[in-house]
Amino acid sequence: MNISNQRAEEIINFIRGLNLDQRYQKEFTHEKINNLLYINESLTHSSANTEINYEKLEFLGDAVLRLIASDFIKKKYPYMQVGERSELRSHLVSDQWLAQVGYKINIKSVLIIGKKALKDKSASTTIQAEATEALIGALYESLTNLEPIKNWLIPFWDDKSKEILSDPYRKNYKSALQELTQSKGLSIPKYKTIEIDQKHDNPKRFFCTVHIKNRSIAEGWGKSMKQAEKNAASKALKSLDENSLDH
Repeated sequence: MNISNQRAEEIINFIRGLNLDQRYQKEFTHEKINNLLYINESLTHSSANTEINYEKLEFLGDAVLRLIASDFIKKKYPYMQVGERSELRSHLVSDQWLAQVGYKINIKSVLIIGKKALKDKSASTTIQAEATEALIGALYESLTNLEPIKNWLIPFWDDKSKEILSDPYRKNYKSALQELTQSKGLSIPKYKTIEIDQKHDNPKRFFCTVHIKNRSIAEGWGKSMKQAEKNAASKALKSLDENSLDH
């Protein structure tokens, strides 16, 4: 896969904007065309090229991401138990986190996507997350060194880990709600979710009510059923903290 000088320049500027360690910037120049090709591949969706796209690099990126996230947690939180480390890591390598990183580095501006996929607004966040993971794979393929990638991602992880650890439920609201209701001898929470609107980007596309002992105790909205249920569970936890359903 060849790329034009204009595309090469676009990739070089994009990499500069990532604020990688200066020692590694020289690995992404016109003279290092193979590295630029890796980056270009990571930024190409299968709708634009069925043979050369980000799918293989995404697979590699997943392995790299899990390894360096584990190392970050080990050094940042040395006294954290293995179960807690695993739980935190699941947030630090999640699709949601990857999409947030993609948004912050404006990966969308350099993605190559076919017209049909471009029109599918519902896939936009997923593509952004997948491409970000592929980019991590491409950086490793280019540099064969984990350290600069980890150092680049640390600020993103610092922010996310503080957010997760400051939440007593670790963002796992549905699991926390079920554990709480079971500890109180109550019935398992039941979720009733309906689609209100078919617009994919509507934050109130789905509406959910969560029921305990046949009583509706909280409501939630979301772009997806999962998000609506999560929001409802979060509000239900607050409701149970303030009130009791024992009577």
